[in-house]
Amino acid sequence: MNTELFIAKRIYKGDKKNEKRVSSPAIKIAIGGIALGLAIMIAAVCIIIGFKKEIREKVIGFGSHIQITSFDSNNSYEHNPIAFSDTLKNMLLSNPEIARVQKFITKPGIIKTDEDFLGIVLKGIAGDYDWHFFKKNLIEGSIINVNDTSDTNQAIISQNIAQKLHLKLGDNFTTYFVQEPVRARRFTITGIYETNFEDYDKLYVLTDAKILSGLNGWESDMVSGVEVLVKDYNKLDQAAQDLFFEMSSYKDRLGNRLYTRSIKEINPMIFNWLSLLDMNVWVILILMILVSGFTMISGLLIIILERTNMIGMLKSMGARDFSIRKVFLYLSAFLIGQGMLWGNITGLAFCILQKNFNILKLNPATYYLSAVPIDLNPWYMVLLNVGTLIVALIMMIAPSYLVAKITPAKSIRFE
Repeated sequence: MNTELFIAKRIYKGDKKNEKRVSSPAIKIAIGGIALGLAIMIAAVCIIIGFKKEIREKVIGFGSHIQITSFDSNNSYEHNPIAFSDTLKNMLLSNPEIARVQKFITKPGIIKTDEDFLGIVLKGIAGDYDWHFFKKNLIEGSIINVNDTSDTNQAIISQNIAQKLHLKLGDNFTTYFVQEPVRARRFTITGIYETNFEDYDKLYVLTDAKILSGLNGWESDMVSGVEVLVKDYNKLDQAAQDLFFEMSSYKDRLGNRLYTRSIKEINPMIFNWLSLLDMNVWVILILMILVSGFTMISGLLIIILERTNMIGMLKSMGARDFSIRKVFLYLSAFLIGQGMLWGNITGLAFCILQKNFNILKLNPATYYLSAVPIDLNPWYMVLLNVGTLIVALIMMIAPSYLVAKITPAKSIRFE
């Protein structure tokens, strides 16, 4: 029989029943500190992870994981064409880390209405395009049917562009392209999307790649570049590096060497900013664990002082300091466990409510999101609970040494 555990259980159950003890308020504060600290840690991790995931998905939705263009292309949206062949496609898909390959054409233009004009970038897509991201963010209409043989030039614009130019679903608009000679095309709005990522919403209009290819006078296999989607985002850096060396030795029928960049290289400021958020998480976790730990230390010290008489009696009966310390460490574990239970209930309840009902709103112009995002990852919850329990118990070891300072002769007379 574990005597120390038995005594700790009796103390724990007795203190729960006896609300008149001096230690009772301190115990409640300690349990509350653990509960509040863990709840804040759960919320902070779920929010930061959710925020990073949402922003990352928006950037990737517009530009994929990896882009392959000509080495001669500049940083503008007017790329030198490359030839997309079955050989190149099969070479890319033979890589086990690659999930999808899709070609694209980008071309800057100016939308002109009766009252306003706006500079935009048309992104031409083909039948191999993955519409998952835009279907998720489509608020009106439908996606483009690239197999449509009608004379209508379909286009999907953002809510941002629609509001600026006073356009709505089904309206027509004319886009002018600055080239020699200047050309114009009339488009019909078949869909309106909204991602709240203003940097891209104010810029991109989606249309059929064949329209832009015709404007450029390109042959059917010529495109601005190729977008590559990988199966595992965590392996993106390695996949991009492997593709870089593989593509740099490849030459298409136009004589182009191909240039490979990951989405992190294309948007370094955004991904560096997202990486900095990890530091915020660690600061919150450390502060909350320290605050929770100190409240538990104060509670344990009060319990030990209140149980001085009991400690003296146990010592007089031959109990060693280590054995008595184990009693209070077991008791600490019970109190920490109770606090963690309430912390999990509170933290998870907040996260579930926010995830389903978007109670806390955000300004999309500042945060790129309309509500506080939540990502509930079971592994993070397990790690948070295990980490909190271990750190809190380690912090209890030092105050438990107070037991050694208590002598039987004085403590038995202690009131």
